[in-house]
Amino acid sequence: MGPGRSHDRRPPRLRPDRRLGRQAPSGVDHVIVVTHRPAPEGWDPEAPFHFVDGIETAVAKAQELAGDRLVEVAAGDVGGQALAAGLVDEVRMDVVPVVMGSGKRYFGSVHAQHLLEDPDVVIQGNRVLHLRYRVRR
Repeated sequence: MGPGRSHDRRPPRLRPDRRLGRQAPSGVDHVIVVTHRPAPEGWDPEAPFHFVDGIETAVAKAQELAGDRLVEVAAGDVGGQALAAGLVDEVRMDVVPVVMGSGKRYFGSVHAQHLLEDPDVVIQGNRVLHLRYRVRR
């Protein structure tokens, strides 16, 4: 969702509302929490988590924090909302040889078809296939 990543700072990341600590996950500077609840009582304002109430607000805040770096959006319901809103430029996924009997949809409950281009990056790893697709507009 933006220009190339700078290697000296980590990108902001969008994630759904869930129990959070006082530190961002490894590999990111900021986490945008999409929720309809306020920040927890007594929340440390210096913690790298930003609470917003919608996907458009989340992406705008992430882009503001990212500057010229990439914004990464997690899969699941939040990723599906961003894809449905036309806020996703590319999809990256890693395929591993594990068959699950059940699970969650990669993009949550997406109600319309969203086409991807053929993969423009395919990297064969050790028991993993890394793929990158541009979102078709």
